Amino acid sequence: MRDIERYLNIRSAYGASLSPAGRLAFLMDTTGVPQVWTMTEPGEWPEQRTFYEETVSFCEFSPEREELVFGMDEGGNERGQLYLLDCDPGSASEGAVTPLTGVPESKHRWGGWRPDGERFAFAANRRDESVFDIYTQGRAGEDAELVHEGDGWLTVEGYAPDGDRLLVSQSYSSFDQELSVLDLDTGERAHITPHEGEVRFLSPEWGPDGEYVYCATDHGRDTLSLARLPAAAPEGSVEPETVVEGGEWNVDGLVLDHETGRLAYSRNVDGYTELSVGDIDGAALRGERELDLPRGVAGGVSFADGAREAALTVTGRSDNTNVHVVDFDGGGRERWTRAPTAGVARSSFVEPELVRYESFDGREIPAYLSLPRAARERDGAVGDGVPVVVYIHGGPESQRRPSFSPLTQYFVASGYAVLEPNVRGSTGYGKAYTHLDDVEKRMDSVKDIRAGVAWLGEQPAIDPDRVVAYGGSYGGFMVLASLTEYPDLWAAGVDVVGIANFVTFLENTGDWRRELREAEYGSLAEDREFLESVSPINNADRIRAPLFVLHGANDPRVPVGEAEQIAEVASEHVPVETLIFEDEGHGIRKLDNRVEAYSRIVEFLDDHV
Repeated sequence: MRDIERYLNIRSAYGASLSPAGRLAFLMDTTGVPQVWTMTEPGEWPEQRTFYEETVSFCEFSPEREELVFGMDEGGNERGQLYLLDCDPGSASEGAVTPLTGVPESKHRWGGWRPDGERFAFAANRRDESVFDIYTQGRAGEDAELVHEGDGWLTVEGYAPDGDRLLVSQSYSSFDQELSVLDLDTGERAHITPHEGEVRFLSPEWGPDGEYVYCATDHGRDTLSLARLPAAAPEGSVEPETVVEGGEWNVDGLVLDHETGRLAYSRNVDGYTELSVGDIDGAALRGERELDLPRGVAGGVSFADGAREAALTVTGRSDNTNVHVVDFDGGGRERWTRAPTAGVARSSFVEPELVRYESFDGREIPAYLSLPRAARERDGAVGDGVPVVVYIHGGPESQRRPSFSPLTQYFVASGYAVLEPNVRGSTGYGKAYTHLDDVEKRMDSVKDIRAGVAWLGEQPAIDPDRVVAYGGSYGGFMVLASLTEYPDLWAAGVDVVGIANFVTFLENTGDWRRELREAEYGSLAEDREFLESVSPINNADRIRAPLFVLHGANDPRVPVGEAEQIAEVASEHVPVETLIFEDEGHGIRKLDNRVEAYSRIVEFLDDHV
């Protein structure tokens, strides 16, 4: 096996924001955890701006000044706080950081700058841990003003162009949102998307004149399209005007410049991004053109002043994550950042093959298959092949996409194949597909994993006796469920921050998350018996494969008790290794911890696979 530490030292630059003067801020993990860096020219040596041991989650420049707000939690507890960073080279306080929120027991979610840069908005659960209220606050760090008491999961989507209203989203589930407009003068909140059933209104943006809102919605359709709707409460149900049809694939994100009306939107085509730009003209997009980007996943568009340029994050399986700047007028694109690959040759990175295999009910399941070079050249008999890692994504309402993955590249370079399925319940293929695993249909997605292993067994490049189940978060549940439902398929399992018991998970997850998670998994009040029946902890005696369990002690989403439960019970039947980090949350983010964790996992797989 090759040196895992080198692969984990492959860096990423992402989360870009452009200042009024054209300075680029972004996050990069050179120090081992993402921090804020800035640069003024493409390819120059960037300047590190924050120096914390904790992960910085985002940064966004003021629309008027060379200063930005960034977010950071403590030890992965997700109770994020906001800070102001002075980036003005002409200021005596350049580099100074001013804490803005300072309520460490509460979660603060950024809502954007007012157009004049004097105030900003955010949502926080200060008053009640289970609900989010809306606040505004001045840039100088004065106390926040509570402007609206919420009644659930509220998100501030941004100030109107005139600065007197806020666009607010309320989520009832991952597939059901409501948009509303909060008038900051009167305090009234008007719902602008009344609807029946589950409808998504995602990535909402104010139109240039503040009279309309643009968003991605699946109102009346299976996939997401780009649409607009009035920024005023309708008399009846809403009927969005279509601007761009999604068709077979989702329009999965958009960003709109208020001053110019320039709009960029992305389409998710079998996981790959197609990014287009045009100029808003009512319910039409004029001068639309697709941007020339490397094949992979792109997003996080940040317009420069005047929208002549935009910064965005680009990542692909054979290209680590970096920030590019697109010149809309000249048509050029340039990679600004040069996140290093730790000496690993870019030419060694492997692109996956997009495959589809048939599941138990005849449905085609999309997946990415990455093979070691030697295996791609193999022409031997079935079974005379390489071991394979079945890498299952979390969510479940998520999607494996072909972004850069150091761990996947490491496995492939070390002689493993990697299969990454988007089983039923995944996003990206229409809402009907996503609902195929809801509540009582939960285990159908596990059957899709079994079908994937059966398909692998027919491939000459794969050794069907050396198959590993690997997944994190909900993917960790899928690993445990696969080991308990189909114990004879697996040589080993790796559960990272996974759910072992749906009942204790729902009882102990963050109060602000419980209602949203019950909408997907089933409720404690009405579905407890079913939740117990599909919880791997209650079938752990069926596990036959060695198991590695990895978790963070501060995890607010899937509490660490899930790891402790499954490790204790499974160890009565099979070898179990457990590793829990006291300074991590839902995932292992700090480099030293990642090196220790994944070195242990590699040794575990060496021993058992």
